Amino acid sequence: MKSSPKEVSLSIKQSDIGTLYIVQHELLKEKNIDFAGLIIKHPLTNECWMRVNSTKSNPLKEISNATDAAIKSVNELKKLFNSKIKVN
Repeated sequence: MKSSPKEVSLSIKQSDIGTLYIVQHELLKEKNIDFAGLIIKHPLTNECWMRVNSTKSNPLKEISNATDAAIKSVNELKKLFNSKIKVN
């Protein structure tokens, strides 16, 4: 939607808010992130808005790094789950 050197606002369509919460969690772990927020635009539109404010670095790069970290965490959780539960 809009971008500046230290703030980015995104409109994300056809996504699950739960997945984005994991990305938000990873973003908020970073020292450079002042704010990372999510809202559902409207339950019937399946559109989420995300805003990220960063003090030093490019927020889009931080979102990309957080997404990579979220994927890694979920894969580790999947391995743990599969090791404890027999899946057919």
